[in-house]
Amino acid sequence: MREIKNEELKILQLAILDSVDRFCRENGIHYWLDCGTLLGAIRHNGYIPWDDDIDIGMLRNDFNRFIREFKTEGNRYTVHCIDVDSSFCYPYAKVLDNNTVLYEPDQNGNKISVNIDVFVYDNAPDDNDALEKMFDRRDFYRSANVVRTTKIHPHGNLAVKIWKLLIVGGIRLFPRNYFARKMSQNAQKYAKERTERVGNFTSYTRTFCSRNVFDAFIDHAFEGRMYQIPIGYDEWLKSFYGDYMQLPPEEKRVSHHKFVAFVNE
Repeated sequence: MREIKNEELKILQLAILDSVDRFCRENGIHYWLDCGTLLGAIRHNGYIPWDDDIDIGMLRNDFNRFIREFKTEGNRYTVHCIDVDSSFCYPYAKVLDNNTVLYEPDQNGNKISVNIDVFVYDNAPDDNDALEKMFDRRDFYRSANVVRTTKIHPHGNLAVKIWKLLIVGGIRLFPRNYFARKMSQNAQKYAKERTERVGNFTSYTRTFCSRNVFDAFIDHAFEGRMYQIPIGYDEWLKSFYGDYMQLPPEEKRVSHHKFVAFVNE
């Protein structure tokens, strides 16, 4: 295997995105460039210069169709989530390039493949107190999921280390993807209700907005290609970043992802 450098990584990610885009357009499934990928599209017409991943989003109904139906010729790219892969420990989905291997944060960590993230957005309660409770539950399950699926090295004095090890040991009695499933269940609490808002209850942001942001989708340039973004992208980006056209301080213009990747040859 050969190690993948940053520019080749982006080429592989874009190939996955092209495959997803083609499948979704052919099958009437709506998706959009999401999170930093959407910000990069609007502000830079491509990757944020210091970013190194691709995110897309889907509303729950489109997401459910996508994870059931997505197929590619030769099965080079496959979708993984807790609903179709019992070993998966994330509450959202990833589309993986099966010709690669990726370790997070290093070769002692989780082993997957070069991928793009597929975030799912659900009905959010119109009552702000109920909304905050959903986010609070999500944050609890997310923290427990990190403990359950990540190698923990307790710090502090002996009493603190013992306490942390007891907590870790208790959490690790649960099945590996138990807390990811709890996040998914929490996210769909209002699935049978018509709400005016949608939110992100399976990732880490407390992002929500008006449902009409996703009334329609338009094409926008990203790395010389055209992909879907929501008609209300301005409201959506403001919910994530506030004044999203303002560049962050120079010291914060760094990647927050740690991984090493290889390609099969």
